[in-house]
Amino acid sequence: MSAPLTFLCITTYEKGQEFMLECKRQGCRVFLLTVETLRNADWPRESLDDVFYMPADLPLPEIVKAVSYLARQRKIDRIVALDEFDMETAATLREHMRIPGMGLTTMRHFRDKLAMRMQALEHEIRVPDFIPVLNDDDTRYYLSHVSGPWVLKPRSEASAIGIKLIDSPEALWPILDSLGDQQSSFLLEQFIPGDVYHVDSVVSEKEVVFSSVSRYGQPPMAVAQKGGIFTTYLLPGESEEAAALRTLNRELIRALGLVRGVSHAEFIRAGSDRHFYFLECAARVGGAYISEMVEVATGINLWREWARIEIAGGKEPYRLPAVCSDYAGLVLSLARQEDPDTSAYDDPEIALRLKRRHHAGLVLRSPDRHRIQTLLENYSRRFAEEFLAIEPPGTKPAA
Repeated sequence: MSAPLTFLCITTYEKGQEFMLECKRQGCRVFLLTVETLRNADWPRESLDDVFYMPADLPLPEIVKAVSYLARQRKIDRIVALDEFDMETAATLREHMRIPGMGLTTMRHFRDKLAMRMQALEHEIRVPDFIPVLNDDDTRYYLSHVSGPWVLKPRSEASAIGIKLIDSPEALWPILDSLGDQQSSFLLEQFIPGDVYHVDSVVSEKEVVFSSVSRYGQPPMAVAQKGGIFTTYLLPGESEEAAALRTLNRELIRALGLVRGVSHAEFIRAGSDRHFYFLECAARVGGAYISEMVEVATGINLWREWARIEIAGGKEPYRLPAVCSDYAGLVLSLARQEDPDTSAYDDPEIALRLKRRHHAGLVLRSPDRHRIQTLLENYSRRFAEEFLAIEPPGTKPAA
């Protein structure tokens, strides 16, 4: 009988509890490596064999030394980054310790916006016209041949963090000058107006075995930059949009090289030519409570299935649980109140009330997709009146 696997889960944000719970349910030993500031976070301590804390600013070489020291007495079989910002740490540790899993090259396809675009383009997947911010002459040529506006994007941030809309070449150069030696960590991309979608997937042995296709209300960049109500909702599986995005997502996952795990990919449908363009993809569970929305509609918990796939490790067949086919939607807002009261929202379609300081949020479920969209429109108006707070765009993700 083989010994139980030992997982080292790494996260610098409070998330991934269900992943750790599932690992323990499957008989694994589970260690958590997190930051000192999260010592009192809501971790599933009954499912953790040990918890290790590190300073938030501990350099990567020191983390490698610390984990290698732990491994002297604690055999580690799997290393998993539960948050996007810990993927480089996990990949570096895997390569240093020769532990199975995603290495640094593939990791960059999911963390570096330039790398993922170049990889997608190489596999003939449409992306907005872009250029790395490396050579001034190349940048001038790009600006004179690709019509604006453009967006300046950090290559290794998540969501809409640090993105700037550029209206003219004259507006770009002072910004690049202010970046100094950090210029090469950015790319410049044509801004394409349109509707933004996300595909949340479970991947086993390079095959997408489950995917849920959803459409945002406002583009996330607009919400992040200007404030507003965040909404998203699942699309009918048989719709033209969902079918096209599932096909495109399968091609993307193969192109980026994800072997097993989960992914959250975003695409935009251009208002001008109606083509879908790839925006970005992360090898993680989607944030902003998207996983909760997917689960109430489909019965699939992305964290749980990710854990099961990691445990199987390609050596045992993975079987997806039965999938339900309801519709779901999500409405979320930064709130003026520390603990906003949503009890006045009492429709039977409310499946989950989100509890987080200074946030109001609801997850909806119904067999009728039109009912979901009607409720989201209604709730968005009410949230704007009753809860909405707006603050300057953050420099770090909130969750």
